[in-house]
Amino acid sequence: MSKSTPSIPFTASERESVTPVEGLCHVEGRLEARKYKSPSFTSSLLQIVTSMNVSTWCNRVITAADIRVTKVSGALTNAVFFVSCPSIPGASTLLLRVYGPSSGSLISRPRELEILHVLSSKYKIGPLIYGTFDNGRIEQYFDSVALNAPDLRDPVISRWIATRMAELHQVDVDDVEGPSPSGHEDSVKKNVVTWLPHAREVLSLPTTPPSFSQTFNIDAFADQWEKYMRRISRVEAKEGASRRVLAHNDTQYGNLLRMNPHPRNPKGHRQIIVVDFEYAGPNPAAFDIANHFMEWTANYHGPAPHLLDPVLYPTLDQRRNFYKSYVMHANPSISEAEREEKMNTLEKQVQMWGPASDGMWAVWGVVQAGDSLEVDDGGEPEFDYLGYARCRLERFQRGLKDLDLSV
Repeated sequence: MSKSTPSIPFTASERESVTPVEGLCHVEGRLEARKYKSPSFTSSLLQIVTSMNVSTWCNRVITAADIRVTKVSGALTNAVFFVSCPSIPGASTLLLRVYGPSSGSLISRPRELEILHVLSSKYKIGPLIYGTFDNGRIEQYFDSVALNAPDLRDPVISRWIATRMAELHQVDVDDVEGPSPSGHEDSVKKNVVTWLPHAREVLSLPTTPPSFSQTFNIDAFADQWEKYMRRISRVEAKEGASRRVLAHNDTQYGNLLRMNPHPRNPKGHRQIIVVDFEYAGPNPAAFDIANHFMEWTANYHGPAPHLLDPVLYPTLDQRRNFYKSYVMHANPSISEAEREEKMNTLEKQVQMWGPASDGMWAVWGVVQAGDSLEVDDGGEPEFDYLGYARCRLERFQRGLKDLDLSV
C-alpha cells in the first residue's frame, strides 16, 4: 500500500487508464471499485480473470456467484481487493488492484508494470502479474499481513528487510531501464524536478490556505534543493559515490508483508515480501536506506498519521544492525575489517542522502493535496497531505542544518 491511506471510492471520471505493456496479458474491460459488492462487478471480474487464462481458475467451472471479493484498502493510489472462490477447490486467491485518481502526476503506470514484470519473471522478486485491464491489474496473492510501525524496530525483522533490500539492489538496472551509456538519472532528482511544477499549481489554487503557501516557499525550497544536490555531487566526486541501484524508494511498513505461519512457507528473510513498486527506479543505495530509516518515524495508523516523530529514528546500533545484514548479503565472504569499513561508509552516505528523502516527500505531499483542494466540499480531508508536506519540509531544512548545508 502506498502512503495514501484514506478510503475513497473511485468514480468513472476519476479512473486511470492502463497502457498495455509488452510481455503482459492485457484484457479490455473496466471495473467500478465502488460497486465491488454488486453482481455486475463479479461478473465483469470473472470475465477479465478468465480472459487472462489464470490457470487455477480456467480449469474449473466458476460462476460469478462463486466469487468472494474482500476489500483490503481503498486509497488515492489504488483500491485493493482479495478475490477468492471458497467453494471451488484449487482456485487460488488473487489480488485485484483498481487504479484511482491522483497518481497521474506522480506515477508512470506503464513503467511500474515493466518493473514488476521484470522483477517477478527474471528475479523472482515481488508478486507475479497475471495481467492488466483498462483500469487495473490482477496479481499473485500472498497469504500474509503487512508489517506495522513497531515491527520495523524488531532487530530480526530489520535484518530481514536489509537482506531483502540488498537483493533488490543487486538487480541489473539495465534490465529494467534499458542500457544507458551515460548512466541512469537518479529517481529522487528526477522526481523533484518533475513534481515541482505540479506543486506550484497546487499552491496557486484559491482553496490552498494562504498560511501554507507562505510556510512552504516553493522558490526557496527549489533553491535549497539545487544547492544541496550540487553539494552532494561535489562530496561524491571527492569521497566516492553511493552505488546506483534499482531502489524501491518507499519501504514503509505498509509495503512490507510477512508471510503467515505455514509449514511450507520460507524461513528467515524470505518471509518478507516487498510490494508496491510505484516509485521504484534508479537511485543511490544510500537514499533507499535513508528513506527506510525515515519511515521508522512514521505511524500512518496513529492519531496524527501525517506527522513523523524524530525520536523514533533508528539509533546508531539499530542502523548498524541493518547495515551488517545488508553488507553481508551483498558480500558474503567479506572480512570483518572490510565489513566495518563498508558499514562506516554506508553510515556517512545515508546521513548525506537523508534530507533528500524529506525533500522529495515534501513535494509529493503538496501534489497529493491537489485533489482535495480542487474539489473543496468543505469537509476535512481524511489524510492531511499539507500537514505531511509541512512536516517533511521542516525535517528537510533541519537535515541541511545538521549537515551544515543550510542556505
